[in-house]
Amino acid sequence: QVQLVESGGGLVQAGGSLRLSCRASGRTSSTSAMGWFRQGPGKERDFVASISSSGGYIGYADSVKGRFTITRDNAENTVYLQMNSLKPEDTAIYYCSARWTPFSSLYFRSGDDYTYWGQGTQVTVSS
Repeated sequence: QVQLVESGGGLVQAGGSLRLSCRASGRTSSTSAMGWFRQGPGKERDFVASISSSGGYIGYADSVKGRFTITRDNAENTVYLQMNSLKPEDTAIYYCSARWTPFSSLYFRSGDDYTYWGQGTQVTVSS
């Protein structure tokens, strides 16, 4: 089992920055690929970013590429999402996800590929 707890959400003006954190606990947290997804009001859950268990392989949604950065600290069992140049359309609940994989170079873009999910943290960007 892997437990995920997100933090760092809040209200920010357009153009501002936030850093989300997701602390993982459990036996396989350091060998899990991790991801961030978001769900805006009235929208489906969308992929944002993902990172392999090694941290060396990363993927981003086109809508956040160049503005968001995903990193992880395996010593702290934490994955981060640095969000810069925020836009009102980034407003959503952001969810952290994890899945165990024996391959340290893999990351996943589909929510169906993840096993564990956090409770979500609200990000609101005002115009």
